[in-house]
Amino acid sequence: MRTTYALVAVALALMADADGRHWGYELSKQSGIRSGVMYPVLGRMLDEGWLEDGWEEQAQAGRAKRPPRRYYVLTPEGKSALGAVVANARRDARFGRVVDRPIAGGVG
Repeated sequence: MRTTYALVAVALALMADADGRHWGYELSKQSGIRSGVMYPVLGRMLDEGWLEDGWEEQAQAGRAKRPPRRYYVLTPEGKSALGAVVANARRDARFGRVVDRPIAGGVG
């Protein structure tokens, strides 16, 4: 997968909680990447096997009075691949702006 600003920003947001479940809106806020760019990146990560996805339980969403959320979880392969993406981005001056800014959750 080609390393882009959006890929690095989303990778940093995912790696901030590598064992957690992530929602699209949360990832967009943490990464600073708008949804129209972020969802294709997430789709490519799913295709690569770096993420698994699923849907929040209907009962939980119903209690919160909203539609169910689609969530994303890093696979072991994804943790390794995105860890490498982040490490390479930290050494590449083109990505200094994204890797140097704070990400909610502590990575960055």
